[in-house]
Amino acid sequence: MSAHPPHKPNVLELFLAALGSPFVIVGEQFREIFKVFGLTVQYALHGRRRWKEVWLQAYRIGNESLVFIVCVAGSLGVTLVYQAGLQAERIIGDLTPLGGLYLQILLREFGPTITALMISTRVGTGIAAEIGSMVVTEQVDALQMSGAHPVEYLVVPRFWASVVMVFCLTCVSVLVSWLAGLLTALLAFGVSPYTFATLSFVIPGDVILLLMKTTAYGIAIPIVAGASGLSAHGGSEGVGWATTQSVVNCSLAVLFLDVLLSGFGYLVLLR
Repeated sequence: MSAHPPHKPNVLELFLAALGSPFVIVGEQFREIFKVFGLTVQYALHGRRRWKEVWLQAYRIGNESLVFIVCVAGSLGVTLVYQAGLQAERIIGDLTPLGGLYLQILLREFGPTITALMISTRVGTGIAAEIGSMVVTEQVDALQMSGAHPVEYLVVPRFWASVVMVFCLTCVSVLVSWLAGLLTALLAFGVSPYTFATLSFVIPGDVILLLMKTTAYGIAIPIVAGASGLSAHGGSEGVGWATTQSVVNCSLAVLFLDVLLSGFGYLVLLR
């Protein structure tokens, strides 16, 4: 019997394959992220408490990111208040509500979201690179042979540390950005600090929304970055791929959660 000649895909089949490939890749990444999320919650609630490792990761996430966050928050405060002050001066000529409105938008949006994006670029890449290096050098396989699950050993301590430190860094970011805005309003527009430092526009829903966002971001960043690291393969090239994937996925996760929680907040908390 003669063997059938191999099938050569036509142009339409190649086009459909190229069109569907990204959806397959995204589906696999979603599946891996939800798998790591489920295991992380399971081991965080019922696994061993490795508090020494949690404190070490908290130092790496929090203390080592502090200067970076302060610089970004300070520049953000100067830029936003200066631009908002220019527009308010041209349109209404009254800068009295500038400080209260700026603090409100800091609590609702810029404080938690910009801080989380900065953490995802610095901390998320570090988590993915570290775990990815352990995967390609077979250290994760050695962990499994020793009876330790890689999610429990590697992801859970970073999970607890991230939840706490994202909140702490967000508070620092809001404070620094607000103080930078206060100085900008004083020096650029002559707005009194007593006028700028008003809480008249802030409501309890703003604080609740900030807490919800910082918690969600603190949960998402280590899980998404850990999933990227655990899926690394192929040596050092695979580690680079996992790091790049972590930056993209963590940033998208933060933006998606921001849209979701902001919509919920404006519909329920801020009415």
